[in-house]
Amino acid sequence: MDEAIARDRDRALALLHEWVASEGLRRHAYAVEAALRAYARDLGEDEDAWGCVALLHDFDWERHPTLESHPQDGEPVLRDLGYPDWFRRAILAHADHTGVPRVTPLEHHLYACDEMSGFVHACALVRPQGLEGLEPRSVRKKLKQRSFAAGVNRDDVVRGAEEIGRDLDEHIAFVVAALQPVAGELGLPG
Repeated sequence: MDEAIARDRDRALALLHEWVASEGLRRHAYAVEAALRAYARDLGEDEDAWGCVALLHDFDWERHPTLESHPQDGEPVLRDLGYPDWFRRAILAHADHTGVPRVTPLEHHLYACDEMSGFVHACALVRPQGLEGLEPRSVRKKLKQRSFAAGVNRDDVVRGAEEIGRDLDEHIAFVVAALQPVAGELGLPG
């Protein structure tokens, strides 16, 4: 396995665009990437590797949109392309139903940022100012509204923050700040 592929954003982005037609799912990948890159910087981890894992964590969802097949059926594709074991394992571990336990900081942070990034993005989409001024208390209030962004698993949001040892409000604020520089890519003002 070639470790360089794990850090090649252009290659990961090309694969994402080859497999994902939906702008919404692409934007989700960009949001998770921004959050994971920010955490990698904060923790002194490999920002490029973490970012590429985030870009590809749901790359197979459109072709394999069930829990029985995602992300398990995408893993062999990544293996055949030369992505290393640790990279593929992080993607498998982001989904509880795979039974792959989260062990590494990358695995825990991918899990923590997946649902949270999606939820924060959804909150920003319904605000005229997008992410600007989005406070943790507003996000928590929306979390209590089960009909808002109903596809987001609230338990995963809370458990994700716990897994990385962050207070929920702190994690929300961190993700909001991480997404602000890519607001335009996410279809948000700013």
